[in-house]
Amino acid sequence: MIYNSIVKGRFISRPNRFIAYAEIDGKEEICHVKNTGRCRELLIPEADIILEISDNPNRKTKFDLISVYKNGRLINIDSQAPNKIAAELLPKLFPDYIIKPEQKYKNSRFDFYLESANKRAFAEVKGVTLENENIVMFPDAPTERGVKHINELIHAVENGFDAYILFIIQMNQVKYLIPNYETHREFGEALHLAKQKGVKILAYDCIVKENEITAHAPIKVFTENMI
Repeated sequence: MIYNSIVKGRFISRPNRFIAYAEIDGKEEICHVKNTGRCRELLIPEADIILEISDNPNRKTKFDLISVYKNGRLINIDSQAPNKIAAELLPKLFPDYIIKPEQKYKNSRFDFYLESANKRAFAEVKGVTLENENIVMFPDAPTERGVKHINELIHAVENGFDAYILFIIQMNQVKYLIPNYETHREFGEALHLAKQKGVKILAYDCIVKENEITAHAPIKVFTENMI
C-alpha cells in the first residue's frame, strides 16, 4: 500500500491515545495517531517520524502519524495498514479462493472469509509493531477482543472450517514472532491452544518505506511461553 502525501517530522509528546504533538518544518503541530496501542518504546521524545498529510479540509488535524524510526529501522504503526496489506497478500497465498472482507461468524466479525471449490475459511489479521532485539511480539497491550477472536476461530475449525491468524509485522529484518505472555498471558495461551487445535498461524514481515509498506516474507511463529 502507498501513502500519497507524506512529510517528515519529530515526535514531541502524546497526551492521549489519539493525538500527538510533532515538530514539522520547525513548527509544533497536532497530529492524529493511527494506532491506539501503547507504542511506548517507539513514540519517545525526539524520535524521527513520518506523517501523512490529510486531503480532508474538514478534519481537525492535518496530519496522521504513520511511521517512526527506532534505532535506524522504520516501523509502520498505522493500525489500518495490516488489513490493507493482507488484502494484497491473501490472493497470492490463496489464488484459487474467492476472498471477501469483513465476514460474521457466531459473535465475531472476522477480517476475511475465503472459499474455494471444497474449502471454507476465516482469517483474522493482527498488526505487529512491538520489537526487542529483532524479536517481535503481540500484543503490546491486553486484548480481550483478540482472545475472543481466537476462541471463535477454534470453534470454526471444530465446525469444519479452515482458520488462519495472519500476523502482519510492520517492519523487516526480524528473527521470529512470539506471543507477549508478560503483557497478556491469556492471549498467549489462547494462541498456543489454537495452534494445537488446527488454526493455522502465519506471519509476514514487511518492507517499510517512508511512503509505502509491502508484505515481504514469511516469519516463524513460536507460540510456547519462552519466559
